[in-house]
Amino acid sequence: MQHNVESLGFTRIKRVAPISAGTHGGRAKCLQRLIRLDLPVPKTVALSFDTVHALAEGQQPDMDALLDVFGEKQLLSVRPSSEVADWGGPNAILNIGMNAARHDELAKTLGQDAADALYLRSVQAYAVHVEKLDPELFEFDNSMATSDQLNAALSAYEGETDEDFPQQIEIQLLQVLRSMARAWAGTTARLLRQAKGAPADAGLGLVVQAMAFGLGNGDYGSGVIQLVDNDTGEPIVKGRFIRQSQGRETQVNERNVIYLTKDGRGPSLEDLLPEAYAQLVAAAQLCRAKLREEMEVKFTIENGKLHIIDAIRLPRSSRAALRIAVQLAEDGIISKDDALCRIPARSLTELLHPQVDPAGVRDVACRGIAASPGGAVGKIVFTSAAAQASEARGEPCILVRRETAPEDIRGMHSSVGVLTERGGVTSHAAVIARGMGVPCVVGADVRINSRANTLTLPDGRDIREGEMMTLDGSAGEALLGAAKMLPPAKDYWYLQLMEWADAIRDIGVRANADTPDAAAMARNFKAQGIGLCRTEHMFFEGDRLTVMREMIFAQTHEDRREAIARLLPMQRADFTELFDIMQGHPVCIRLFDPPLHEFLPSDRAGAKELAEALDLPLSDVTRRIEWLSEFNPMLGMRGVRLGITFPEIYEMQARAIFEATVEASKHGDAVVPEIMIPLVSAKREVELVKTQVDGVAAAVRNETGSAFTYRLGVMVETPRAALRAGDIAQHAAFLSFGTNDLTQMTYGLSRDDAGRFMNAYVQQGVFPEDPFHTLDIDGVGELLNIGAARGRAMSPNVTLAVCGEHGGNPESIAFCRAAGFDYVSCSPFRVPVARLAAAQLVAQERRHK
Repeated sequence: MQHNVESLGFTRIKRVAPISAGTHGGRAKCLQRLIRLDLPVPKTVALSFDTVHALAEGQQPDMDALLDVFGEKQLLSVRPSSEVADWGGPNAILNIGMNAARHDELAKTLGQDAADALYLRSVQAYAVHVEKLDPELFEFDNSMATSDQLNAALSAYEGETDEDFPQQIEIQLLQVLRSMARAWAGTTARLLRQAKGAPADAGLGLVVQAMAFGLGNGDYGSGVIQLVDNDTGEPIVKGRFIRQSQGRETQVNERNVIYLTKDGRGPSLEDLLPEAYAQLVAAAQLCRAKLREEMEVKFTIENGKLHIIDAIRLPRSSRAALRIAVQLAEDGIISKDDALCRIPARSLTELLHPQVDPAGVRDVACRGIAASPGGAVGKIVFTSAAAQASEARGEPCILVRRETAPEDIRGMHSSVGVLTERGGVTSHAAVIARGMGVPCVVGADVRINSRANTLTLPDGRDIREGEMMTLDGSAGEALLGAAKMLPPAKDYWYLQLMEWADAIRDIGVRANADTPDAAAMARNFKAQGIGLCRTEHMFFEGDRLTVMREMIFAQTHEDRREAIARLLPMQRADFTELFDIMQGHPVCIRLFDPPLHEFLPSDRAGAKELAEALDLPLSDVTRRIEWLSEFNPMLGMRGVRLGITFPEIYEMQARAIFEATVEASKHGDAVVPEIMIPLVSAKREVELVKTQVDGVAAAVRNETGSAFTYRLGVMVETPRAALRAGDIAQHAAFLSFGTNDLTQMTYGLSRDDAGRFMNAYVQQGVFPEDPFHTLDIDGVGELLNIGAARGRAMSPNVTLAVCGEHGGNPESIAFCRAAGFDYVSCSPFRVPVARLAAAQLVAQERRHK
């Protein structure tokens, strides 16, 4: 009697079978594609998610209908088919249907050893994975005869279950199906797949397939083949063939492993079975062309005959993924838009930094937050002075601090990596390290003793200054010793992909760059200008810091102007160099922002040293430091408030910018500087600074006889500035939203301290993500939308931008593009990520039309 297998939830995989990854899983869908390519795939039946769920609930299927597909005496295998391969599934089970009678028959056709091995493996798999018996009972000494092992396995099964090993294939198959269905529904499996990104209620399909024998007297075996290298993406026929094996699901004798292609080191499949080898390579090439992907093809050779068992997307490194995508597009197999969308934008950071070799030994010392990607090896130091000394000796070092402050800038520049005990993804260390392209791990689970210069690890070990450490900023780990490193890969494939990205993206990408080195890096990464130059970072060099302190201690406007005048040529030289590097691209310079106390020492020894340098009584210096100290300096006298209170600072900076504009314009295209006022809350603040800057511009024009233009804008960092953007936009050429501070002020959270509790908040669902890491679309995003709409309503031509570190996040770029922003700005090493993410938005729209 023939049964209609499709009506029972069992779908025979044929060319026109209703198979989809969303109902039967990815493996079932791929097998259908292989069948459509006329590849030699054994008979296969797919069980849908609903059918598997019903099996887990105990419903009884019609096993006769399922077995009718395969015919009598056919051994079967069952493999999981989750919607996404990475979600995993239960172990595959082979040789279902083996029994005493089938064993005797196969002994005549395949040989006694092959028949014994097939029966033994059937008993082992059924006992361990279906009956859940102790695996140790079914592990046997390989020196024993195979028939002895088989008899021992059958006896162990009977002893543990008080029953003979089941002889009916319908019983074996039903119990296998139910076991796999229930395993998927279990708590452990659910938690494991959720950890991989699967929803809790993700379905599982199962694939039942006729066995192709890889064991027997003759040319039998199994293997895998791929056409590119997993690590590099370079074309190469790679894989292995194992004689007398059933693939990766079983243990193999390494002496039976042979090469695929001709190799002087030993025998190859190409030598032994040239016809099967040629068919195999052709099948792999057909999969690449028709499945539009590099695949790992699993195969079995049964007495010289090739069977294609399965194919999966080839596992690959980020470097290989990029080359594969570009090569497929260049070969006309996929479109350029497809190639762009196949590369996760964030993966580019792995290509642009040196990386810790994932295949190397990792002695993890501590873990923290991955704040700036890349890897670095160096001796640990605990002070900026030690870092500078180490650099002078030519010894790479990793700066270890409880948390960094502005005075650590020079030490960070001298280091190859930064590790801090405190901080989050937008803490000082994280932001500065990303801007410099230096690996950084913050909020590490360590204790730092700055007096003893020791680092106490979670396991209690103390690490002293000078010991070697490897920092993995991509994984958020510090490793003991010098780990093996991989070089960055900015090669043809990367350049080609980015050329395609730039050709279609429709939102600008600038870089946050504060130094000539950072500007050069930004230019190298094809940033379309500088969206944020933080001028305060230019004042921490030794000679400049001294002048800044003299200005802070000046008692009169005249004394203050005199001190600031000494900074003018330094600032002018800085800006001239930036304009020269970014020739033809805009440079947006933020006027002085931080509170003055950041330029003063924080301990008694530093105060004493400063008193000696300024020839002042220590008590005067101490009082001045105390007077400038604020209860909440990030909400005190900083930004535009400082500029209005001490107008000499902004006047000097404006003059330096305009004089540098005149000088740099002599070397090439006319420079149009952009001047950004920080921390604005009220329209009147903009009016005051604009009047001041306009006056300086007029003076410089008169003094130099040169005509130039500039753009004055506002950095929107306070909720009030976003809400009053319409008023402010009347006096501003651009509104650049500083989402780091805007997030801080919207939430009432310190971005430097939030890391202490943010993980608990995210884990308990208070926040879906760390808002300093991923832009809060509902809260901060609403302020951006309000500010953008009100600004454009009053000034239709006002330029809108985001210059916080969120600007390098793909999700934030999608939000900004939808909201009509003109550009985003981020640290130089995140510029390629932003360029690709912006292009992917366009490519996805075009693919869906």
